[in-house]
Amino acid sequence: MPPSKRVDPDAARFGAIIQQLRLARGWTLAKFAQRSGMNATYLGVLERGGNMPSLQTIFELADIFNVEASELVRRVEQARRPAPPVTDPPAD
Repeated sequence: MPPSKRVDPDAARFGAIIQQLRLARGWTLAKFAQRSGMNATYLGVLERGGNMPSLQTIFELADIFNVEASELVRRVEQARRPAPPVTDPPAD
């Protein structure tokens, strides 16, 4: 599937999470591709949010990273929520 011309915010969030997991393991894109059996170019596009992954891809990536697929989705959901406002501590 060719990369989308418009980056979907959820695809970008998912890609950032995948990139964090990859980098935490010290994997290059080439090593990630080798471990996953997926094309390195596709994985790079995925990390940049250029494509929305299929459900099958989410399951495969979860297996590669040894996490639950629901954990990946939960992290995307969490990233979608706005950060709570920062408030000043009460004055003494």
